[in-house]
Amino acid sequence: MPQELEDAGGWPQRDTAKRFADYCALVSKAFDHLAGHWVTLNEPWCSAFLGYGSGAHAPGRKSRRDAVAAAHHLNLAHGLAVQAVRAERPASSIGISEIVTDYVPTSQLPRDTAALARVDANSNRMFLDPLFRGGYPEDVLEMYRAEGLGELVADGDEAVIASPLDFLGVNHYHRVVVGADNGDPDLGAHLAHVEPAATSLGWSVSPGSLSNVLLRISRQYTDLPLYVTENGASFEDYVDPAGQVLDTQRVEYLHGYLAAAAGAIREGVNLKGYFVWSLLDNFEWAEGFRPRFGLVYVDYATQARVPKASAVWYRELIANHARAVGQDRSGRDNQHTQLLDQTN
Repeated sequence: MPQELEDAGGWPQRDTAKRFADYCALVSKAFDHLAGHWVTLNEPWCSAFLGYGSGAHAPGRKSRRDAVAAAHHLNLAHGLAVQAVRAERPASSIGISEIVTDYVPTSQLPRDTAALARVDANSNRMFLDPLFRGGYPEDVLEMYRAEGLGELVADGDEAVIASPLDFLGVNHYHRVVVGADNGDPDLGAHLAHVEPAATSLGWSVSPGSLSNVLLRISRQYTDLPLYVTENGASFEDYVDPAGQVLDTQRVEYLHGYLAAAAGAIREGVNLKGYFVWSLLDNFEWAEGFRPRFGLVYVDYATQARVPKASAVWYRELIANHARAVGQDRSGRDNQHTQLLDQTN
């Protein structure tokens, strides 16, 4: 966010959505010769609720009302951006990347399933429903009635937000267990990671959750092409005395999640691509440089790069897949799923 726009109120202000659309028109025109596929926004939930609600991300504001306003204006900005890019470059392929989390209840008690419904409404349905169902669900409008969500939605907003897309990007990392918590002032819920395996951030490792979210989107929302635009894990990576980074946990993680993606394809999901987060270790928002998500280790003091064992494994996977597809173009999806299932 340019500081001048944040000083003027940032995403809680409706004008920011219009300014974003202007920006997208300029960018798509300037870079049309380099890119034909465009993602308007990446994880608008994070920008809204972590940036303006909890204050965990920039700009660090803590206001439930501002977070809700930011969420609507981010949704609106996406729709305006789609229209702006299509007007500037009609042949472009346009989508958005939403973070979609797989939530499960602590128990089947009504209080826990109700808490799960509230959490899912806040993080998943508040963004997917306007994109594909033409508006906010009634429970979302009711949940944020005091914050004025209904009044924020002007005539025509819902049609703009639901502007036709060419694909949907899905960012997914983990399963979250939800239970009721009367002490939580926002959603009355407690969120936890209780899987036996965990990343260095304490996130669960549950490949079946990727299948769950892909199947849910495919069955409940859209048959558009889907791309996993982010999936990966951080671990305590280090360079050993032999100069290697043996991140066997990441290899196991990627193998499991890619196999889950293959399973989703077999069940009819129109999944067209998968992108690992990330190529390089990098600056991870509020967590800084501590978490290492990369396939390539970065020594931040010297900027030296060391390909990890996962980079070698992933390179071989891609090469084997390319050979398999080349041998039998007619059986592309079958080759794809078989290869992912058999790679170790």
